[in-house]
Amino acid sequence: MDFSHIDFEQLEMKVLGDLEKELPSYLTYHSVQHTKNVINDAMEIATHENVSPPNIMKIKIAALLHDTGFMMTYQNHEEASCAYAKKVLPKYKISTEDLVHICEMIMATKIPQRPKDQCGKILADADLAYLGTEHFGKISSLLFDELKHMNPMFDLQTWNQIQIKFLTNHQYFTNYCIANKAVIKDIHLQNLISDI
Repeated sequence: MDFSHIDFEQLEMKVLGDLEKELPSYLTYHSVQHTKNVINDAMEIATHENVSPPNIMKIKIAALLHDTGFMMTYQNHEEASCAYAKKVLPKYKISTEDLVHICEMIMATKIPQRPKDQCGKILADADLAYLGTEHFGKISSLLFDELKHMNPMFDLQTWNQIQIKFLTNHQYFTNYCIANKAVIKDIHLQNLISDI
């Protein structure tokens, strides 16, 4: 569980480089920028949740890898992300035990989210942190564009109904996000409802 030997910057360069080369251009939401945002949000949440340094490093690695599966598939991309992790991480001397934990965190981002521990809760919340920020409108429109690419008949009215249902059912897991993002998320929900 000692991560002092891991060169995260080298790993990050490799993974972000792969994503830049391999991600389909129509993934306007599940982009390299989304991965960077999730890493930043995960680190912010982990800092406030008093996570140990080894677990912070594991969360950071899981955040970096959580959407790598989109290079291979759209459906069940979390499983594909774990397959990518199992291929890449042993080269960085990450133990089998830590690899299993990193994959558990990646799977915690699958909807509906079911994190198994505090680390999974942090990554799950980081993945959807934008729901409780002022960037919600801009980021959700990127997701709309991505989904419309898959289904050209997809329209804004349908999208808003999906978002209302999603926001109504979504809950943050960490104390930090409950305290700092849930209220803003509820404002977005009320705005969507009043726009119908």
